[in-house]
Amino acid sequence: MIKLAVVGVGALGGHHARIYSELPDAELVAVVDIDPDKAQQVASLYHCQSYSQYEEILDSVEAISLAVPTREHARIGVEFLKRDVHVLVEKPIAQNLEEADQLIQAQKKSGALLQVGHTERFNPALLAVKPVVRQPQFFETHRLGIFVPRSLDVDVILDLMIHDLDIILHLVDSPIQDIRAVGIPVLTPRIDIANARLQFENGCVANVTASRVSREKIRKLRFFQPQEYVSIDFHKQEVEMFHLQEGETMQIAERHFEIERDEPLKLELQTFLNAIAGKQSSDQEPFGCSGEEGKRALELALKVKNSALNP
Repeated sequence: MIKLAVVGVGALGGHHARIYSELPDAELVAVVDIDPDKAQQVASLYHCQSYSQYEEILDSVEAISLAVPTREHARIGVEFLKRDVHVLVEKPIAQNLEEADQLIQAQKKSGALLQVGHTERFNPALLAVKPVVRQPQFFETHRLGIFVPRSLDVDVILDLMIHDLDIILHLVDSPIQDIRAVGIPVLTPRIDIANARLQFENGCVANVTASRVSREKIRKLRFFQPQEYVSIDFHKQEVEMFHLQEGETMQIAERHFEIERDEPLKLELQTFLNAIAGKQSSDQEPFGCSGEEGKRALELALKVKNSALNP
């Protein structure tokens, strides 16, 4: 069993603690939060120790989930990596590329594992579709959420849109040629709703929309490739796929997918544990996000943000 801790047990970190407490190959030994009452509350739920300072557990765990505000990712993550502690850091990997590099370099020096929490990679609907992705030519994504007073240290591009940017980068094997974006603040001083148009060198186009001030929760990605249309609903974990069926007459036929619904975060944390244990993943299993891939998603998100702020 791998001895783990969760550093930062707010809304998301609390779920990390819950899942680790349920996984058979994980031993949740501690939770850390600068709010000692919150740390104690979570620790009592999952029968582990609570601390208010991460320094207290630096030498007593094998791995951590890091779910603190983005501005603290590099500072804290590097300290654990220096001690050969495996780190799963929530997305975005850092608040800028320099800090992302600090984490990546610390990982390379130590040999410990660094993964970035791009949870949608582990959505069963995306996992079902991944084997049929061939040559996407057009993407349209909508990631809309109801306003909640968390993750407000970053804008909606780094909070929500970055999920879809990471997925698109993973599915399109081509450099980006052009970025056009717009974004406005609504309820916070930062961008709360944004749209970006990405043009890839191979001709693929992606139209990406994200909002954290909507009245309903929508998590959808659609893409077209030669003779096929695919629609993924991340929230419902459902897929629709239509393709051109040639015969005496041309018809549109639907393909059905068997999807084993599960909690994406649970699959992500299990993949993290498997990687620590050295277990190999097959093409059909979830694919973790490396530090370099997390940096690539951050770099694109920052370019989208710059385009929105400087139209």
